[in-house]
Amino acid sequence: MIVEAAGRLFFAPEFARVSMDDLARELGMSKKTIYRHFPDKRSLLTAVLDRQFAAVERTLAAAAQDAQGQPFGVRVQRFLIAAGSELGRIGAAQLAAGRGDAVLRQYVEQRVDAVVYRRLDELFWDGHQQGLLSAPPELLSEITRGALERLLTSQLPRELDRTAADLLRASVDTVLYGAIRPAHPAHPAHPGLGDEQLRAVMPRARDEEQEVGP
Repeated sequence: MIVEAAGRLFFAPEFARVSMDDLARELGMSKKTIYRHFPDKRSLLTAVLDRQFAAVERTLAAAAQDAQGQPFGVRVQRFLIAAGSELGRIGAAQLAAGRGDAVLRQYVEQRVDAVVYRRLDELFWDGHQQGLLSAPPELLSEITRGALERLLTSQLPRELDRTAADLLRASVDTVLYGAIRPAHPAHPAHPGLGDEQLRAVMPRARDEEQEVGP
């Protein structure tokens, strides 16, 4: 209950001004009770982040499972759409770029590396081993990381009335797929997805499905 309420407050736009007093009022309990479980605001926010990243990890696992047996290009596309959607939802890029203190920013960066980018590196390396990539997997990882992080903090999605995940898909189409060789002439690596398929491409893990903290 404490972690859930803290998540609602801490991920609001006015996060920097949220205090433990605010949280105590939200929960209808004393600060002393909260401090029995979490000694300070940083430890509480760490628990909130763990909860959020657990949901991200479940969504990425579900997207990977859903894409099993699909052409390599589809696997890449679905992973990146899922990653962009989930990271945008929890505001990971904003946290890493300046919200909160330095220790928490570093923690967010480490969690994004472990949950998202490690899986992305493994995916590109798998494509490299299958002979499907004409560019080094390390280069593709760097290009994709840069696009993802930039789109999550850019005003471009708002200006184009699209989500960061939509524009990440477009980036994949225009940049990455030039480096993916078809597995077979009759079966192109990137058959493409329509807008309706894009909106329903993967299941969403819900935060409340996993309880974290007291």
